[in-house]
Amino acid sequence: MDAVANHLIDFNVQRMAKYQHSQGVDRNLDEARESVAMLVNAYRPEEISFGQNATSFIRLVSLGIAKLLGERNEIVVTDMDHDANIATWMALEGEGAKIVWWRMREDGTLHPEDLKPLLNDKTRLVACTVTAHSIGTIVDVAAVCKLAQAAGAETFLDCVHYGPHGLIDVQAWGCDYLVCSGYKNFSPHMGFLWGRYDALVKLPTFKEDFIPDVPPYKIEVGTFTYENVAGMNAAVNYLEGLGRRFLPSGNHSRREALAAAMGAIRQYELLLSREMIAVLKRHGATIYGVSDENRLEQRVPTICFNMPGITPQEFAGEMGKERIGLRDGHMFAPRLMKRLGLSMETGAIRVSLVHYNKIEEIARFEAVLTKVMARRK
Repeated sequence: MDAVANHLIDFNVQRMAKYQHSQGVDRNLDEARESVAMLVNAYRPEEISFGQNATSFIRLVSLGIAKLLGERNEIVVTDMDHDANIATWMALEGEGAKIVWWRMREDGTLHPEDLKPLLNDKTRLVACTVTAHSIGTIVDVAAVCKLAQAAGAETFLDCVHYGPHGLIDVQAWGCDYLVCSGYKNFSPHMGFLWGRYDALVKLPTFKEDFIPDVPPYKIEVGTFTYENVAGMNAAVNYLEGLGRRFLPSGNHSRREALAAAMGAIRQYELLLSREMIAVLKRHGATIYGVSDENRLEQRVPTICFNMPGITPQEFAGEMGKERIGLRDGHMFAPRLMKRLGLSMETGAIRVSLVHYNKIEEIARFEAVLTKVMARRK
């Protein structure tokens, strides 16, 4: 909040001018680009582009890919993704793309061995999530990228929901494009795109003729919300500071501090997942996705479920009256709801936990749940 407010107070002007306030905007954006590049382990800061949200970046890349299809016209999508990473690619069927479906198994996960037979010399791109925003399943994206690369295809990763829960590493994963949303990474509403530099150079984009045809300028169309980018920079700094609390004293890099933070977060969130799933099981909930206590490392503490004898809308409404925030409905994953045998209209309930939630809050969740369900008898 301080970073956003300070930007609005001191630097609420356009960038790339020669006066002091504008130069301050340039410095702030450069710092944020360096921070986000570190966050995802980019090869260079110029691979980071800022904008309004992840969805708009998926659309921007898809329109560029449409112009590069040729004989490699097959695009693999999954039925576990947010619809922004499905419908956007399906829209390219009018441009000659062929959509190939990689289906989630009954165990609530995407298995890379199921992807392999879908790939061939016509595969242009594999688009998949890193973590399902709806059911919390983590995908082995390093294996996905390795398979795609072996087939001569690119990979586009939706990392929006994984961002607050684990360490992002585009170099280790071997992907070509990746999108995130700031608001899920403890910052204001904004989005950013990472792309492999040579892929971004080749990607056709839509810009004014005088704009340099190099990243990030060819990607960042128009004026985006600079103050929210300042907030994103502050969020990365927060995570870095958190990580230093788990490191011995010494000269540690920013990336080492971030890795320590995300490692500690992952360990703590395993406890949150275990506790919340145990609560839901005690009360007869149907849990979608990974619920086996021995497989919790395959998920984040975002849990999708339904309760017996009450609709998702009624349950979320009753819990909301007690100041417990839940989502209900299709969670922008209507195809997944259908895959789970659920109505797209009513869908399911989703409870989402992160590292600042406490075990005591889960206990209160159970107490309110007990009261809500007792009223249904």
